[in-house]
Amino acid sequence: MPPEPTSNDLHQSPKPKLLVVDDDEDLRTQMKWALANEYDVLLAEDRQSALEAARNKKVQVAILDLGLPPWPASVEEGFATLADILSIDPLVKIIIATGRGEKEHALRAVTDGAYDFLYKPVEIEELKVLLKRAFYLAGLEREHQELQSRMGEESFQGILGTSSKMQEVFATVRKVATTDVPVLVSGESGTGKELVASAIHRLSRRKNHPFVVINCGAIPENLLESELFGHEKGAYTGAHVQRRGRVEAAHSGTLFLDEIGELSLPLQVKLLRFLQEQVIERVGGREQIRIDARVIAATNRDLKQAMKDGGFREDLYFRLGVVTIPLPPLREREGDILLLANVFLQRYAAENKKKKLSGFTNQAAAALEEYTWPGNVRELENRLKRAVIMAEGTKVTPADMEMEASGSRREMSTLKDAREALERDMVKRALARNNDNMTRTADELGVSRPTLYELMEKLGIERK
Repeated sequence: MPPEPTSNDLHQSPKPKLLVVDDDEDLRTQMKWALANEYDVLLAEDRQSALEAARNKKVQVAILDLGLPPWPASVEEGFATLADILSIDPLVKIIIATGRGEKEHALRAVTDGAYDFLYKPVEIEELKVLLKRAFYLAGLEREHQELQSRMGEESFQGILGTSSKMQEVFATVRKVATTDVPVLVSGESGTGKELVASAIHRLSRRKNHPFVVINCGAIPENLLESELFGHEKGAYTGAHVQRRGRVEAAHSGTLFLDEIGELSLPLQVKLLRFLQEQVIERVGGREQIRIDARVIAATNRDLKQAMKDGGFREDLYFRLGVVTIPLPPLREREGDILLLANVFLQRYAAENKKKKLSGFTNQAAAALEEYTWPGNVRELENRLKRAVIMAEGTKVTPADMEMEASGSRREMSTLKDAREALERDMVKRALARNNDNMTRTADELGVSRPTLYELMEKLGIERK
């Protein structure tokens, strides 16, 4: 027998930490020799030593025998160990090793939070496949947890983004917030223009005064002038009382004009006068009212083209756009899609009391990153709202978000494509008939469990 590997040998390069908890010393030794090349294998013979490893060694996956001392003939000590390890670190993936006659115990363990189970005697090749999946999932979930813990650093005034383009936006916001110059925020629908305007306001000296929003495209043109500038009593039919407009309501604060490109030319003239002179007149009035308000405008239109077409005044454009902040579309924000998706998932899972919904399947994550997101962040948020409601498992799938799986094609261009499509359909149907029981599904398809695992991985079918 070769010499036992030393701790120095095992730590020359970082290896994932695997904990084996079993009172059978021969089995523990066998596991260590079989798995030491791929994992840093830690051994425990009872609950106390298992919990010590879980607390101090940052274990990612554990193999747990339910029959532990001082009562190896019972399973209660094993279940207590399972519960204690998960209370120390809920992200540890625990694989239960059990006898074939104790299937009810294995199913109870999975219900209590175990990742999966194996029958004794353990087949090493089958175990290796299961461990590979468990470590991969554990890594994904820890990455998600780290993203959440970094949210405070990555969030800028309620706006999330780590991409270089968003960092440029944040830097510009910090600079303009300390001034009173008008700002024009441009970008596609759903990119977060109002969030940026709100961030500028909250960072400015006006933060304790009103932040008044008006959507110039959502109000009928015949009502918009009164909405902006107010009216005097009797100014028109139905004007029974004097009413202040949004501009006046923003005195000492910030006025945010969304969809400024929808403003009619006559109203553009009146807005230009306010920007130049800081005074307004209510509809039907003659009194000039001085207003001290900072103006931030936003548009998803190409205002330069609108100027060429005669739909937008050039002097107003340059008055509004003393500083222009272009917002990047979501598809150009490298790394931000999954960050935002995880945040939305966590938020709406909590709202809908779906605590077990903890992440995305590999296909869903790939689909999120490959999609072009024409509706940008707003579309992403809406798809995640739907996904949380529709999801039945612990992971969001492409179907939950009404998206196609990554790399899917409507037409099969080769015989290989057609064969894989048929295999995928057969495996999915067998899984459904057997309620995702891997052993029964493998038996029905005439393959071993390790072969079924490999086939599912090749075909992009996630285990539930």
